[in-house]
Amino acid sequence: MRIDYNKGGLISPQLLKQRRTESQSDGGPKKKVMLLFPPDWYPSEPYLSLPTLTAFLRRAGHDVVQKDVNLEMYDWYFSADFLKRVLKRIPQQLDRLKRLARDRGLTEEETQLQMALCECTRTRMADLIEQAERAKAIIRSPEFYDAEKLEWAMNVFREVTSTISLVYAPARICMPPMETDLSYKLFMSSEVLAAVEDTQVNVYRDVFDHIVKPAILEEKPEIIGISIVLRQQLFSTMTFCAMIKEQFPEIHVTIGGNTVTRLRDVLPATPNLFALFDTAVVYEGETAFLQLVEAVGTDRDFNEIPNLLWQDDAGIHTSPVTSSENMADLPPPDFDGLPMDRYFVPEPVLPYLATRGCYWGRCEFCDHGEGYTTGYRTKKIQEIIEEVRFLRDKYHTRFFHFTDESYPPALFRKLTRQLKEHQLGIAWTTHIRFEKSLLDDEVWQDAEDSGCKFLHMGYESGSERVLKLMDKATTTEVIQRSLELSSKHGVWNHVMGFFGFPGERYEDAKFSMDFLEDNKEHVHSIGFGTFDLSKHTPVAKDPERWGITFYKNPEWDLALDYYFTVKEGLGVEDAERVFEEFEQNHYAGWDLKIYIREYVFLYVAHFGTNKLPALQFRITPDESSEELANV
Repeated sequence: MRIDYNKGGLISPQLLKQRRTESQSDGGPKKKVMLLFPPDWYPSEPYLSLPTLTAFLRRAGHDVVQKDVNLEMYDWYFSADFLKRVLKRIPQQLDRLKRLARDRGLTEEETQLQMALCECTRTRMADLIEQAERAKAIIRSPEFYDAEKLEWAMNVFREVTSTISLVYAPARICMPPMETDLSYKLFMSSEVLAAVEDTQVNVYRDVFDHIVKPAILEEKPEIIGISIVLRQQLFSTMTFCAMIKEQFPEIHVTIGGNTVTRLRDVLPATPNLFALFDTAVVYEGETAFLQLVEAVGTDRDFNEIPNLLWQDDAGIHTSPVTSSENMADLPPPDFDGLPMDRYFVPEPVLPYLATRGCYWGRCEFCDHGEGYTTGYRTKKIQEIIEEVRFLRDKYHTRFFHFTDESYPPALFRKLTRQLKEHQLGIAWTTHIRFEKSLLDDEVWQDAEDSGCKFLHMGYESGSERVLKLMDKATTTEVIQRSLELSSKHGVWNHVMGFFGFPGERYEDAKFSMDFLEDNKEHVHSIGFGTFDLSKHTPVAKDPERWGITFYKNPEWDLALDYYFTVKEGLGVEDAERVFEEFEQNHYAGWDLKIYIREYVFLYVAHFGTNKLPALQFRITPDESSEELANV
């Protein structure tokens, strides 16, 4: 199904340009804006939303402070200051458990928590502080490229966050993987609001007091914008919003980002949640946020600002107009003000976006098109080359993450050839579809010569029947040849797929598993899961066509996906069982002890090869033989 980009009220490019010109010539006062990126996200590179908005606002003359609160939080977590605070909270947590024991007795989990707290002595915490600082030093230095040391550092981070969890229990704080859970339900606004006020589990209240509040006091912004990429960030974002409104009511607070866009239909029906902030920007944010910044404090009608949700005494409103960005009008991202030397990498990795939307836009399981009001757009290849060179020189790095949805074949060919001809000397990673038109060896030689090191590749399924159901417009023959070519030319391929697409049968899932096993020599890593019925996907919009039934629980107002049943094929539980079978039986070489995508990318670039056994868990000769015998 082709993506429907028509969200209504799209402003013409001419009118948009006219309004921008009028705004620039208006001569109104310039604003002080603070942009926040909230937890939780792995702190290996800046997320692009803040630098993109910062560049756009600064070009218009506004004073912008951008803060990666997520990065600063993890830097603080793994420090003597924070861990000493944890030590001081232990008696409070033990007292809470004693009261519970008197009132009703402790559960088995609470008894285990009590015992673990008693083991957190001053000596143990002193050792943990030393290890945490050492772990940060490793990941920010050339020692990062010693896989044993890097694995040790990652294990320290897990141990530290596990220890932090003890004093915020029943919350669970985890990094890596990013699995922090405040023990409240993210898909219910009532639970999110309860979590905001829960001083026992809500670590983000302490993060606000230590990181966000001092910055507000120092910078005195008139407007604060918070970018929400994942639904998991709702806990931290709503906590920050609530505390800003309590302590700095004069500041205009707006939220935006992918998650806000996906919740645009339910936010007007959640006034208690909306009360924590003033406005929300949906879809693409540059023009909308700039117009909002310039309207705050004036008598301008918010109804004229595109992509906006706002509230007044009459209720919550949605702007009748929308806008999208002309890629040629956008400046390169501006990372100034971000502490680039504090990210959890030895060398900076810069994100860069040359396109908007997906050129294919027909995958039945995908809802990425929901973030846009117009279709696929791209910068010109020469502009891409010039901006990459500019960013390389300004920020003294050669590592780039091209965060596009997927490069179309023609642009991929142009990019690799131009990077090669201009000899930029960068290493880069991006996302790509399996395309028949990219099966020339010359294409992959150009990719290798241009510095392409790591590709996320949308495999989805090894069943020809399921690929057709998904409208992937590729074949297993094309997939196999692409994997062979990327492997031959030193590019690490990360193959992504899932089980349980509506209509998939067990034999189809078996085709997926067998295909990967048969081609394991050319498959470097995998990312698999089960199908999620996201609310904005083509499948969810036409359930009868797909033979599925799902139920919307009215209390689950923030749900972005639904449980569903099928008329035929694998159901949700069936898909989970297939996934578990695959997890237990797949090729052991795909189990990596270092699995953070930026880390694998840096390793491939550093060692100049996609053969990196140091990243794999050890496989004994017997285990290796057994694996081969089972193929």
